[in-house]
Amino acid sequence: MTTSGAASVGAALDPTGPKQMRGVARGTTASLMGAAVMAGAQVAITLLITRTVDSTTAGVFFGCTSLFLLATTLGMLGTNTGMVYFVARGRAQQRFSDIPTYFRAGSWPVMAVACAMSVLLFLSAHSLATTIASGHADEATTYIRILAVFIPFAGLENVSLAASRGLGSMRANVMVEQLGRSLLQILFVGIAVVAAESWGLVVAWGLPYIPAALVAFLWWRRQSLAVLRRPNANAVTQGDISAVTSASEERSIGREFWGFTGPRALASLAQLIIQRLDIILVLAWRGPTQAAIYAVASRFLVVGQMGNRAILLAVQPRLAQTLSRNDKESTNNFYQTATGWLMLLTWPMYITASVFAGTLLAVFGSKYSAGHTAVVILCCSMLIATLCGMVDVVLNMGGRTSWNLANVLVALGTNIGLDVWLIRTAGPYGGFVGAAIGWGVAIVLQNSLAIAQTGLILGLHPFGRASFIAGGSSLLCFGAVGITLQLVLGSPWVALICTLVVGGAAYLAILWFMRGPLRLDAFLQMRRRRVSPAPSG
Repeated sequence: MTTSGAASVGAALDPTGPKQMRGVARGTTASLMGAAVMAGAQVAITLLITRTVDSTTAGVFFGCTSLFLLATTLGMLGTNTGMVYFVARGRAQQRFSDIPTYFRAGSWPVMAVACAMSVLLFLSAHSLATTIASGHADEATTYIRILAVFIPFAGLENVSLAASRGLGSMRANVMVEQLGRSLLQILFVGIAVVAAESWGLVVAWGLPYIPAALVAFLWWRRQSLAVLRRPNANAVTQGDISAVTSASEERSIGREFWGFTGPRALASLAQLIIQRLDIILVLAWRGPTQAAIYAVASRFLVVGQMGNRAILLAVQPRLAQTLSRNDKESTNNFYQTATGWLMLLTWPMYITASVFAGTLLAVFGSKYSAGHTAVVILCCSMLIATLCGMVDVVLNMGGRTSWNLANVLVALGTNIGLDVWLIRTAGPYGGFVGAAIGWGVAIVLQNSLAIAQTGLILGLHPFGRASFIAGGSSLLCFGAVGITLQLVLGSPWVALICTLVVGGAAYLAILWFMRGPLRLDAFLQMRRRRVSPAPSG
């Protein structure tokens, strides 16, 4: 092979080369567009509910949907990460015939546990309702029983989409989860609001899980059959995915899958408990009105986390592939680039929300402005979390799920301890503000532990030129500009609009000027076709 030919092949195989980064950019762009729609739908649903029903009903609704998400995550058994990890690794190692076996190893236990959770939640609905909403037990019981029906469908959707992402495609996740289910939810909730039945809100919120689950599974099946029909798949050419491996091989793959996924199952549950338990505790100890205020205040965090998830889903399979090859240099490049992109996306939102918290909360109703302190606490904690990048994903994709589990359990214990102490406390740091403090401390603690592990033991870190540029430009264009305009102009709404216009324009100019170090050229070039060099003589 000639030197130029070797260089050409090396460039093609470079996981962080221009072609591969354009692929990541395409996946990230598609996922971000879907996340924007999903975030808009979540905000719209929150507006519909807070503007059309009283705060008591809203608080019960948010508490019961949080309970549903807890049950759904428990039913998932941590297979989201495990499915992406093993399917992506099967692709990287060209073990295509193992891919359907990994899906069966993960999906059957998920469906069994999800069905069990559905039955358990339905039968224990009244007891749970009495515990978390004693003054509104009948209403909460109806909500919980309706939501219990949708748990198996949520499980099937999640595991099918995770497997599709492992195959390197973001299209199913964008079309089914981010666009399809989100748009159906806002449509159905809008109809329920017109019908003026409170139980109808819960039906409308949960019903889209049914078509989303069916479409996600059929999409995955089509993708897996296409993979198995490839010439180098070797095992199956006619699409019979039920006979890919022998019984002994299937058991071995199942043990491998759950050996990795088991710790992740507990970590996933613990992470969602950190995110959702505080709403339930505020509902139980301080009443539905405070629960509604806290749920609305935490929506700013949820919207930002959707952007985080959009980038994570696009980069996660690439991290799994580079780590499976023990390619530390490429992994660190992906990690630092993704951290810069994540900060570029989320820091402007978190900083703006902190500076104009009371103004933004007033959109949901005057009483919700009381949650401004909670918004500031949560947004500041997320600034630190995003500075650490997707550090938990790096640990998981590197096979250190037990490390991640330990970090999450430490954060969970801290969060619960602070919640029990602060939520019941009177004064400015009690109630939902105490819940925000507990969650914020847990976020910072979990990320700090993970950063120490990846840096000292794995030799990986997210800090680089991209994160420095992203953080500095965000603080300048939205923090300094926002505070200055608010002091000078007086009117918070005028200051907010001017910040978005002036600060946003300056921000875009900085991004354009620094597009090289930020690797934003991958987005600009992602539609360019690669021109093959002329063959050498």
